[in-house]
Amino acid sequence: MDKNISYAPTDGLSYDPAEPKYWDKAGLRKEIERTFEICHGCRMCFKFCDSFPSLFSFIDAHGGDVRKLTDHEIEKVMDDCFQCKLCEVQCPYTERDNHEFKLDFPKLVHRYKAIRAREKGISFRDKVLGNPDRAGKLVRALPVILANTANRNKLHRLFMEQVLGIHRDKLLPDFSDQTFEKWARKNGKIKTEGEIVLFQTCYVQHNEPQIGKDLVEVFEKNHVDIACIEGLKCCGMPAWEHGDINSLQKQAHENIEKLLPFVQKGAKIIAINPTCAMMLRREYPTLVKIEDRENAKQIADATMDPSEFLWSIRNEPRFNSDFKSSPGSKIAYHAPCHLRAQAIGFKGRDLLRKIPGVTISMTMECCGHDGTYAMKVEGFEASKRIGQKAFDSMSQQKADLWATECPLAALQFQQHTGIKPLHPISILARAYKENGFKDLKQGDKQ
Repeated sequence: MDKNISYAPTDGLSYDPAEPKYWDKAGLRKEIERTFEICHGCRMCFKFCDSFPSLFSFIDAHGGDVRKLTDHEIEKVMDDCFQCKLCEVQCPYTERDNHEFKLDFPKLVHRYKAIRAREKGISFRDKVLGNPDRAGKLVRALPVILANTANRNKLHRLFMEQVLGIHRDKLLPDFSDQTFEKWARKNGKIKTEGEIVLFQTCYVQHNEPQIGKDLVEVFEKNHVDIACIEGLKCCGMPAWEHGDINSLQKQAHENIEKLLPFVQKGAKIIAINPTCAMMLRREYPTLVKIEDRENAKQIADATMDPSEFLWSIRNEPRFNSDFKSSPGSKIAYHAPCHLRAQAIGFKGRDLLRKIPGVTISMTMECCGHDGTYAMKVEGFEASKRIGQKAFDSMSQQKADLWATECPLAALQFQQHTGIKPLHPISILARAYKENGFKDLKQGDKQ
């Protein structure tokens, strides 16, 4: 073996697409070898996605020399990453922790995929999955019931698998008859200012607006002046997970333009989905175009999780603890990966403990859905295997109700356990009502 690989950052280190060296393949290769060498010496992340078992198997097959990995093997390692971020959460060598190694495996994967996308383009399947807003608009060109029925039709799903590479057995979310935005407009919730401004996310906008309605109701019960706005786009994560930096930057720019006037008036941004909150809070400042960076920093500083905000006012007189019903004595709570990545704690769990008589059991394992990964032919079975520990952990709690902030995690649990968790905010909305849980029973198959 040649000279040992240094753990120190190489001259090819870059996590910023605005830097010319970010796009340099030789520099990328240096950082891949350095990162793989550090991971090879540590191996703490063997239990997360398939990237690390694949990486360690390849390295071992090459006698421990990471420089001997082939291009195909490197691509396999990169494609096995589904951006759960848990390796970065656990890693002791990260840039976030100001360690001298400045390691960030997920960002290295993003860089690899961005360079590949620039060279080879984005596949049709990834373009479709990378733009949920466009899918929502296309569906509403026809009666929504037709799309929802088609998504449960075996012949149509076989067609989708052949044409789009979306696994025929993947449970897909229904599209709602009415978007959240349309509901907000109809009910006078569209405003030009407020204490908080809602980033409802594309999932709530198109698929499950009830979560957004529950949030508005809960915040109003806590005397929070909430503003909804029109024209928000997807946060950009579905595009970025495929390396599509151009789509991400376009969507981010439009969101920044919509949200910034509220922030400049002192409003906080409440993002319902942890992935979207993570994007606004952690990814926008270093991924958007240079001219948007200063504004993106303001957006990041103002972004909060819904439960994080409510927890911050828990000692104020306006905080409403007048719960009129209870989901039972025990709630099984799943901690979403992208909530953990924000390092803000589990305030949804803590708020649920405010309901009298409720105890919480925690599940920390990844559910395996991870953006669009579980939808794909190549990811569906792996996502189920990776999520099995989470499925088992939640099931073993024998809880009266399940909870998670991530709507895609809820979909994953629904498919593989038969039980769909509720968002903590939706549980609070029910708890404020008389008989709020009368239609839910332990082990309900939803």
